[in-house]
Amino acid sequence: MGYRAESFSGWFRRSLGALQARGEARAEDLELFDAWAARPLAPPAIESAVTAYVDAARAAAERALDPDAAAPAVGSALRRVRQCLLMALMERDVGGQATLDEVCTAMTSFAAAATRESLGQAARALTVQFGRPLDGAGDAQDLLAVGMGKGGADELNVSSDLDLVFVFRDQGETEGVPGEGGEPRPGSRIASSDFMHRLARQAIALLAEATADGFVFRVDTRLRPNGDSGPLVASLPMLEDYFYSQGREWERFAWLKGHVLADSGIAGADARRRDEAALFEIVRPFVFRRYLDFRAFDAMRDLHAMIRAEVARRDARGAGSTDVKLGRGGIREIEFTAQLFQIVRGGRDPGLRDRRTLATLSAVAERGLLPASDAARLSQAYALLRRTEHALQYREDAQTHRLPADPAERALIAQMLGMSAAEFEQALETARNDVQRVFDALLRSPEEQAPDEAAGAEGGNGVPEAVRQRLEALRGGARYRNAREDTRAALEVLLTRALAETVDETALSRLIELIETVIGRPAYLSLLSQFPQAQARVMKLLGKAKWAADYLIRHPIVLDELLDGQVLEAADYAAWERSVREALAITTRDGAPDVEQQMDIVREAHHAQVFRLLVQDLEGLHTVERLSDYLSELADRVLSIAIDHVWPLVRNRHRERPRFAAIAYGRLGGKELGYASDLDLVFIYDDDDERAPEAYAQLSQRLSTWLSARTAAGMLFEIDLRLRPNGNAGLLVSSLKAFRGYQRESAWVWEHQALTRARFAAGDASIGAAFEQERRAILAQPRDPEALRREVVEMRKKMHDGHPNRSKRFDIKHDDGGMVDIEFTVQYLVLAHSHAHPELLDNAGNIALLGRAGAAGLIDPALAARVAQAYRQFRQMQHTLRLNDAQYARVEPDSAAELREDVRRLWNQVMGG
Repeated sequence: MGYRAESFSGWFRRSLGALQARGEARAEDLELFDAWAARPLAPPAIESAVTAYVDAARAAAERALDPDAAAPAVGSALRRVRQCLLMALMERDVGGQATLDEVCTAMTSFAAAATRESLGQAARALTVQFGRPLDGAGDAQDLLAVGMGKGGADELNVSSDLDLVFVFRDQGETEGVPGEGGEPRPGSRIASSDFMHRLARQAIALLAEATADGFVFRVDTRLRPNGDSGPLVASLPMLEDYFYSQGREWERFAWLKGHVLADSGIAGADARRRDEAALFEIVRPFVFRRYLDFRAFDAMRDLHAMIRAEVARRDARGAGSTDVKLGRGGIREIEFTAQLFQIVRGGRDPGLRDRRTLATLSAVAERGLLPASDAARLSQAYALLRRTEHALQYREDAQTHRLPADPAERALIAQMLGMSAAEFEQALETARNDVQRVFDALLRSPEEQAPDEAAGAEGGNGVPEAVRQRLEALRGGARYRNAREDTRAALEVLLTRALAETVDETALSRLIELIETVIGRPAYLSLLSQFPQAQARVMKLLGKAKWAADYLIRHPIVLDELLDGQVLEAADYAAWERSVREALAITTRDGAPDVEQQMDIVREAHHAQVFRLLVQDLEGLHTVERLSDYLSELADRVLSIAIDHVWPLVRNRHRERPRFAAIAYGRLGGKELGYASDLDLVFIYDDDDERAPEAYAQLSQRLSTWLSARTAAGMLFEIDLRLRPNGNAGLLVSSLKAFRGYQRESAWVWEHQALTRARFAAGDASIGAAFEQERRAILAQPRDPEALRREVVEMRKKMHDGHPNRSKRFDIKHDDGGMVDIEFTVQYLVLAHSHAHPELLDNAGNIALLGRAGAAGLIDPALAARVAQAYRQFRQMQHTLRLNDAQYARVEPDSAAELREDVRRLWNQVMGG
């Protein structure tokens, strides 16, 4: 075959002309080639041309009144289409008109169309003989052809094998062919599995048998369950059982690209959609684990080692040839790099589930998981290597990936790519070096990362005796002894690294505690040993704050956040919420929401974001005020997500969206939320439907449980509903009208104090606006200052008595001169003066309201500023103490004496002593 760019058109036209003269080709062949070669090969154009060509062949067979002629006619038509398509792609590609995406998409589109035609042809013949195949419920079902590898990812090359796995719904029987009495004729009813096996074999023959016209695709079915030793077709229950009992790690990488290319066309489009959805409900949890799966690195190393061994054997016979697919720095290493991120993280990030290699590399770079420059180099290398692969296959029409050793032959390949020999060799070397560098860094084993893990690292370097004893206990324990060898190796690498870098007894002891927690989940140990930078951050956290260490031990899944290059960047909470909602949207079980999985997804996402804030906090990037703002916004968004996903679970809901709102009080209401704060909530609805009270009561109950229940992923928040009208004796949810009436007629003064810090948090925004209007109206009511003062002082005394401090240390929050005195003073100022000073009605926080009261002349402005600063410093002290897990927020009295005195002075000025 001639293969220089300028000779393709002439050579192919001459060949077709010669065939046509002998009656072996049709004029349509030349017309089809010309049409495709003249413009980009868009998939719809290919599909319509294929369909028209094959329909014409089938119609000709039917006109001949010879049923046995239909299959050969269709097979011949498919082979002719392939020849025209391949030559058109060759013309466009080598002529520099076609992109890599056009070539791959065109071939994949043709594969889908050809598979559909082959399955359809075989299904029509078998249905005439046996009737339609039915499942156990008596419903018609199809055979699905699942494209694997490049066929599933729209990445087929021009002479690729077509990897297929055949799947059907379930066991059953065919309906048979009616006889004279209407009953199925004897022998016309067979097991549906038998029908599907015959169907698959006949379809494969139509595609793969070599005839005078060649073949359509070489079909490889070895990726099915149990490979060549397993049945050719699998039912969905069989596939599910196989995945969970025998599925191997490399099969997860294979099924990552699985995509239904075609079906047999028996049961109809709706049935196909249902079957396809059911298939991927089985595949998705097998491929994408809910937790971060860093053991995939080990599986990838093993798989890559097997491939390298095979390539080495071929290289020994190849006399200097270069394998651009399986060799070092080749296509497979680029694909493995992309797939590794997908396998490890795709369970938690649906945005990493794209089957296409280049799209995945782009997504990985966007998330900061791989430097953008590395992702760009891999993408450039992928394009060059795939185009080289295509040039090799254009020459030989075989699935070859070996670049010949002969310089003259390599120069011809370079010419096909529009490059000189020198340019091609330089570009190839650069591409392969880039791929090797990134891939090797990604898959470097723990032993390679720490080759000098000298024995005796624990000796002579000042390791504290207490740490040494804990290490001995760890290694002598049953969990260590029962762990896999690779798990123990990873553990020893990270221990050796830690002992070499620090003698901080606290950090080392907490590291051992963390290891004891996660030793049964090797993925986390793999992560730490695989990424030294992650371990360094962990050690820093463990040494700084006990609360951080405990949080990490309770939620080790957040370790992944330490690998993210964006861990220290400010969060985009709108984007965070969108990503969580996207993850929740695909969680179903038997077509219904998987509530447990949804709860876990939100918990894991919240834990991860809280941990990011914790890392930033310990790096000194946030003031306490800003940190509380972030934690409060995060809680608001969790509430919004929860309401939207709990409402569909309410049995008697009477509308699509609830007229319901969550009102935040206390720390959340004042946007002063801490890491472990409860959520003080009041639920309100505004709905006149007679079914509303029952529906919203059920929503409130379920919502509280959804937020506070402890699942395998931990818990979100403790929920406190005691600030609702009538407290624990009241209903869980109030109508807006009832809330208004209670606040105006029955509420205590302390409830109006609480209202100063209340705000709409989530739900129906119109109810939130109505609540805010009512809140401001209630707070602005004129009040007797003296009566109000007596009520506030009495409530302050009760709170003080309820939190006795028998120590000699100063309780920052509850002792006189502390935070509660400031809060009560501000609340009094709001209730006593906001009717004349509406600027006090805003829920702006204690510090801002002190400033406004000072500006209004209600208190000494200078004293207000000092008390505002005292409040800020008290919050910082409290925050630091809680990070170190102090039981009480108490300090030595002298350390806060001046701050405390300013607070007392303001209290006496406003409250009269």
